[in-house]
Amino acid sequence: MPIHFGTDGWRAVISDSFTFHNLRMVTQAIADAVASGSWGNGGAQPTNGEATRMVVGFDTRFLSDRFAADVARVLAANGFSVYLATSDAPTPAISYAVANLKATGGVMITASHNAPRYNGVKLKSAYGGSALPEQCRQVEVYLNDNEEQARGPNLMEFEHALAEKRILRFNPIPAYNEHLRKLIDFDIIANNPPRFVVDSMFGSGRGVIRGILQGTGCEVKEVRGEMNPGFGGIHPEPITRYLGALSGAIGSGIGGFGLATDGDADRIGAMDEGGVFVDPHKIMALALRYLVEKRGWTGSVVRTVSTTRMIDRLAKKYGLTLRETPVGFNHIADYMLREDVLIGGEESGGISFKGHIPEGDGVLMGLLVVEMVAAYGTSLRELVNDLLSEVGPAFYDRTDLRLKRPVSKSAMTARLINEPPASIGGESVAEIASTDGVKYIMADDSWLLIRPSGTEPVLRVYAEGRTPEMVKALLGYGEQVAASIT
Repeated sequence: MPIHFGTDGWRAVISDSFTFHNLRMVTQAIADAVASGSWGNGGAQPTNGEATRMVVGFDTRFLSDRFAADVARVLAANGFSVYLATSDAPTPAISYAVANLKATGGVMITASHNAPRYNGVKLKSAYGGSALPEQCRQVEVYLNDNEEQARGPNLMEFEHALAEKRILRFNPIPAYNEHLRKLIDFDIIANNPPRFVVDSMFGSGRGVIRGILQGTGCEVKEVRGEMNPGFGGIHPEPITRYLGALSGAIGSGIGGFGLATDGDADRIGAMDEGGVFVDPHKIMALALRYLVEKRGWTGSVVRTVSTTRMIDRLAKKYGLTLRETPVGFNHIADYMLREDVLIGGEESGGISFKGHIPEGDGVLMGLLVVEMVAAYGTSLRELVNDLLSEVGPAFYDRTDLRLKRPVSKSAMTARLINEPPASIGGESVAEIASTDGVKYIMADDSWLLIRPSGTEPVLRVYAEGRTPEMVKALLGYGEQVAASIT
């Protein structure tokens, strides 16, 4: 069974590898791992004699509700008390429910921002964030053992499990909203309510931002908020190429700016009043500046290696500790669990801040953008321009370059470290980092990150420069590296 957990769970094509049978086998392995005693629950297991709790949620993809019901059936048959969402919900809402209900773990049926033909499993730990790598490895071990021993999954009839209260249906949104109200200043928003558009991209964030802002005076219009398991034929990823509907809505005067969440609403993107995309780099930098200057908050700042160095410049200005991690929010979560983190985020749009669970949250960050616009009393475009005048300019792009043949990730990394360029785009290479892949940092703070894939012949290339021309030169060097592999 070709099932492996990556940095954020397991994803596969529906009816190919992502089948009811395979999902039941994976869920049985999850049940075995959690029940093994070595899973670790952070003290979250109920102490009043009731069964160990697990939370199950799902997004808007094809059959997600049915897949989630089957996960609940297997967990219930293994003796767990299963809290199953009544309808599709954002991943961060399900993650918060895990922590809030003091569950030992959770399962979210979603393939996040991937194409409609995919579905997947996100596995959650007791603290509300993604399962630890060692927990995922335990699941894989049990999965392989069960397959070798031809041990099928335990399965309970759904209606019987409901009658026995082994499965409990619940709505995660009210408790999630109550938690968000502690993190977002709704009084500031109500004092100067913005007018904007939300693009839910047919995902499970639909209606959530608009719903929680009812009563604040905000005029919130939502596009692509209906159920559409095919996502209109696009990837539900909040990047420029997929946000034509949001751009059109802003252009027609429906709102002054736009917010977009991905398929399971753990990522955020935005658009200013001119329909110009405001990427997660700028959103995180704006949030950091706001939390320090307006709220007076402190703490360490955590970003992945592929995230803007505007964050570094702001952290230096405020005297805050800066942490750089490999790509993947799970690395940010590690810091959020062990130290006082002010904000943590990654270039793909997963961002969280102090007081929240260690999980990227597109709904939370969208609401913070609304608060920032209301607090400053200016447009999103002006906020971005002011940020760039202070710590910019910063232009960013990335590409994946397919190689002519497979290469060893370690050998490729060693080559990039041992044979660095003297300069790129007229700027000398001032520093070389190898947190995740190899990163060349230029004298003007531009940078190029090259991450060889460990599973396919691909170089993932990221670049940030002070000018568009510099970004082009940086990506061009990445292309030269790829072309040199014959």
